[in-house]
Amino acid sequence: MRLTIVGHLKGQLTAATRIAMNRGAAVTHAESVDQALKTLRAGRGADLIMVDVALDVRELVANLVAERFHVPVVACGVDTDARAAADAIRAGAKEYIPLPPDPELIGAVLAAVADDSRDMVFHDPAMISLVQLATQIAASSASVLITGESGSGKEMLARHVHDHSLRAKAPFVSVNCAAIPEQLLESELFGHEKGAFTGASARRIGKFEEASGGTLLLDEISEMDVRLQAKLLRALQERVIDRVGGGKPVPVDIRVIATSNRVLADEVRKGTFREDLLYRLNVVNLKIPALRERPADVLALAAHFANKYARINGFPVRPLSSEARGELTRSRFPGNVRELENTIHRAVLLAVGSEIGVDAIRSPDGAPLSAAARGTAAHAVETAEQVTRSFVGMTLADVERDLIFDTLGHTRGNRTHAANILGISIRTLRNKLNQYDDEGFAVPPPQAGVAAA
Repeated sequence: MRLTIVGHLKGQLTAATRIAMNRGAAVTHAESVDQALKTLRAGRGADLIMVDVALDVRELVANLVAERFHVPVVACGVDTDARAAADAIRAGAKEYIPLPPDPELIGAVLAAVADDSRDMVFHDPAMISLVQLATQIAASSASVLITGESGSGKEMLARHVHDHSLRAKAPFVSVNCAAIPEQLLESELFGHEKGAFTGASARRIGKFEEASGGTLLLDEISEMDVRLQAKLLRALQERVIDRVGGGKPVPVDIRVIATSNRVLADEVRKGTFREDLLYRLNVVNLKIPALRERPADVLALAAHFANKYARINGFPVRPLSSEARGELTRSRFPGNVRELENTIHRAVLLAVGSEIGVDAIRSPDGAPLSAAARGTAAHAVETAEQVTRSFVGMTLADVERDLIFDTLGHTRGNRTHAANILGISIRTLRNKLNQYDDEGFAVPPPQAGVAAA
């Protein structure tokens, strides 16, 4: 986790720095917006920027957008009045944190950007053999493809490979290909030269150069545009990159790890993923089994998360009751480890007494996990019957358009989330929305802070 703090606030941001560093963040300071931008352009990247609200937050955000930096901004200020917070959010900040900083609030913001816990917790034989293989190949320079369902722990396994490699002391840089709009991803990866496009006021070092000597993680690589895949293939083959607008190849020394929750061979058959790139990436394939396929890990992870969230929230560490353990082992956890973690965090907060009882093991709406699963199935059947009846008389194109618009409404316009729910690439979704816009339909606007299609 890399944090850049911009400005001074009578020592208040110094306190925020201490809190961040205690939580494992690498902190960089900049006195002004200009200095912060110079730091980013030089390749000393950031996962999060905290900026003094007294500085020009709007200027900072505008420059980040113009120069294609994909970094969330959080404003901070000693003024607790709602106007300061509202002005900061309107200027483009994601959050506003009042100062002096509350340790748990700073911790929650950092956790929302990157998971600070790097512990690999596994007891199941399937995971034991997988981690052994990952450790065995870590010392090589081979590219690695990690596959598995969402929430199964792909990024954590990638960090394990990096930490056990000869590059462990060099940077580990992660790029989520699904979260960054297509038109920004090229500059994010390869950087750009001054004047390469409108807003490119200075040279910017991309993630390839930032990760020099270390490891570059390309998360959800199946979402990358085919044109950009060709440029990535050249970088892997020749160990050089071209900055956007540049005319001179730049040598790079990195190891690439890619992850995908899709079957890339299927994407090759569809024509959305290059076969030669798949061969180049898939030197070693580490396939993480879903949590339901490694039952011995459920209780080990549950105990780990119970201890973790008890400490974070200042609660006593309590064991899971036998009934609670039984409830957990019976659950399918379609959201995998991520869903289990949220379930246990919730249970730590809800539990009373000396144990975490079965009554605390609940779904987000408060229903017991087993009841929620049964209720979800019954509701799904009823909803399917109603939806099927409503389709009568509609064309397939009409049904598809309504489904896309309804899903965008559910995600409040977030294109990436909608594409994941629909099971299509973000590129396909954007093409569909452009088509509907050309046909005169009212396309739902994107969520605030999310690039338009």
